[in-house]
Amino acid sequence: MTRTPHSPAAPAAAPGRRVRLVLCDDHAVVRAGLRALLSADPGIEVVGEAATGEEALAVAAKERPDVVLMDLSLGTGIDGIEATRRIVAEVPGTRVLVLTTYDTDADVTRAVQVGATGYLLKAERPEELFAAIAAAAEGRAVLSAPAANRVMERVRKPHAALTERQLDILGQLARGLGNREIARALFISEATVKTHLVRIYAKLGVDTRAGAVAAAKEQRLIP
Repeated sequence: MTRTPHSPAAPAAAPGRRVRLVLCDDHAVVRAGLRALLSADPGIEVVGEAATGEEALAVAAKERPDVVLMDLSLGTGIDGIEATRRIVAEVPGTRVLVLTTYDTDADVTRAVQVGATGYLLKAERPEELFAAIAAAAEGRAVLSAPAANRVMERVRKPHAALTERQLDILGQLARGLGNREIARALFISEATVKTHLVRIYAKLGVDTRAGAVAAAKEQRLIP
């Protein structure tokens, strides 16, 4: 895992200073396992749990924890990215540490862009998780090795970001709509749709409608 210099391996906080933490994962068994694991560190106090993004926001607003440990895939409702964005914006002083199984370019980039302090994979060792929680509580950025590699690769070979309009068109493509139907749905001309499609193909490195939809789903740009 990538940490700032001198990050401790354990415990997660100095004696007398416990990190107040909220768990957000849509699987009750995972939350129970994490709570049991974190209870082994006297520097961490789990003050709440959430199974959805909406619950995470509500619990964070009520408890004002130091850190929210956030999964990305949360079933129904808002996902972990949107929950992170809202917690960072609406609960000052609370850091969000992503803990997930996903390590795609799009996931890592989106999490960082909306304000996540750190990004870890669930395969990390317990001591790495403890250290990451301590770092996040202090506002220090922390990335698992795969996530750090993704970020570095994107910096070396940046991909042009899709615009909001292009994402709208991708969403319509995923529904199976043709150019004329997309134009009507978005109140734009068919020629404009075609122009956007050319740019979308170039940005995603594809040359077909099906390829664009597949690439967008792989990068989690659309559901």
